Amino acid sequence: MKVTKAQAQANRAHIVETASTLFRERGYDGVGVADLMGAAGFTHGGFYKHFGSKADLMAEAAACGFATSAEALAGTDLRAFLTYYLSREHRDAPGQGCTMAALCTDAARQPASVKAAFATGIDAQLEDGSGRDGQIDAAAAERSRARRIALIAQAVGAVVLSRSCPDDAALADEILDACRNDILARLPDAPAA
Repeated sequence: MKVTKAQAQANRAHIVETASTLFRERGYDGVGVADLMGAAGFTHGGFYKHFGSKADLMAEAAACGFATSAEALAGTDLRAFLTYYLSREHRDAPGQGCTMAALCTDAARQPASVKAAFATGIDAQLEDGSGRDGQIDAAAAERSRARRIALIAQAVGAVVLSRSCPDDAALADEILDACRNDILARLPDAPAA
């Protein structure tokens, strides 16, 4: 039976979503094409009907992960989000968590297309957090963007460092706690100590 164009697009989207989750759970090198296609409910042979290479899928899966995060973040309270982001719950669920925290170190060793997908996703995250930057002067907008870069880098770095420790290590929690407390204390609406 011939697959319709709409079904082929739906199948491709399902493969990309499955890959996004699996890559975040296991890393790019921890997921083979056969495993990925099996998890998506398809045969290995169908992969190249949808993608030119695994790198093409990695780039699409990264873009999918960033888009999913952006949708989840829309309208979310920053303080509540950061409290969750810098928690054991988020740390221990990389497949459902942040693409940056799960895959930035892997992306650094991947082809240019994967790096480009990360650069686009990171830049979009920075723009989504820009708030009213269009209403302030260029110097203030630049300082605001620099603060968002620093905040994202610290939050992502905290999760990456925590994940690198043994699951039951006190240091894993200490890293999350220290960074969460530091970031929350520096937010503009933080109460005076």
